[in-house]
Amino acid sequence: QVQLVESGGGSVQAGGSLRLSCAASGIIFSSAVMNWYRQAPGKQREWVAQINSLGTTNYADSVKGRFTISRDNAKNTVHLQMNSLKPEDTGVYYCSTVSARLYWGQGTQVTVSS
Repeated sequence: QVQLVESGGGSVQAGGSLRLSCAASGIIFSSAVMNWYRQAPGKQREWVAQINSLGTTNYADSVKGRFTISRDNAKNTVHLQMNSLKPEDTGVYYCSTVSARLYWGQGTQVTVSS
C-alpha cells in the first residue's frame, strides 16, 4: 500500500522560508520520480517541482531560483526547501508519485502573509 505523508507546512511572512517533507512507503523509493504540486484557494492544482531517480530536478517558472527539491533515499523522503516566499505561494502543497497509478499525499498548508 502506497502512502505519502507531507509535513512542514505553516504560516510565514513574505520573504521567509519553509521546508516541506514527504515520507513515502509502499514504493521502491530510490527509483521513484517524485513531484510537488500546490493548490491555491479557488484555483486548480499546479505542478511545482520534480526530482527523478538520478536526482535531476525541474521547476515551475514561478518557483525557479527560490525552491529546491531534494531526496533522501535512505529515509524514503523528498523535501521542498522554499525560500523568499511570496503571498502567491500560499496553498496546500501535495507530493505525488506514480506506482501503477498516481498517488497523492494528504497535503500540508502553507500560508504566506504580506
